[in-house]
Amino acid sequence: MTYAYFPGCTLKTKGKDLDKYARAAASALDFELAELPQWQCCGAVYPMAKDEIATRLSSVRALADAKAQGRELVTLCSACHHVIKRVNLDVQKDTEIQDKVNRYLKLDTPYGGETNVLHYLEVLRDRVGFDTLKSKVVNPLTGRKIGAYYGCLLLRPGKEMGFDNPENPTIIEDFIRAIGAEPVIYARRNECCGGYCTVENKGYAQKKVDAIMENAKALGAEMLVTACPLCMYNLKENATDGLEVKYFTELLAEALGVKEEA
Repeated sequence: MTYAYFPGCTLKTKGKDLDKYARAAASALDFELAELPQWQCCGAVYPMAKDEIATRLSSVRALADAKAQGRELVTLCSACHHVIKRVNLDVQKDTEIQDKVNRYLKLDTPYGGETNVLHYLEVLRDRVGFDTLKSKVVNPLTGRKIGAYYGCLLLRPGKEMGFDNPENPTIIEDFIRAIGAEPVIYARRNECCGGYCTVENKGYAQKKVDAIMENAKALGAEMLVTACPLCMYNLKENATDGLEVKYFTELLAEALGVKEEA
């Protein structure tokens, strides 16, 4: 199975290894990530104003390219996933937005929101299946106690994202079990880490991160795993006495025995 792939800016700069792990793991799981040609930044933040058209265009261009290939669009970064999926819904549901983006882009075939947008974790859960993933693990992470850190953008707004239960998610815990480790469930796993405040108010971000880390450690976590590059950076940089933080693709590649090949 081949998916159209939108890696996003972080995975092409500071997070190149995270992208490599994802591709190596995909190969081990018998699917392919075909990177979209000439993709552009998704905009990083979803535009709330209905008349803010320009910042939606790069997302629509990527969605239209995936449609032209007849493929679902897979993202690896939770911010990219959040923006692209919500823009796709805008185009589906709002004829005014749909008309404007199509006129701006001058597409050969008008785009109406036909592309299905998936996060890589959804591919593991809904296309590969966690049971299949478990059967392909060659290096189970037995004995590791790992806390999932969801953050904000994967889960909310719950109705629009449709990713998991925003108050009691399970997908990353199920992933942790599939790779052989023990998930640690703690209360602050889906609270904001303060990532968007870290430049202007580092003290506030540090306070948020410390609360998350202390809660996870109190429940026995020895490591956190996340699916958001900004969350990973913030958790690492602003913890005063933190846990080790890994991106989920690194642990996936390790469990599948392809980390060194990436």
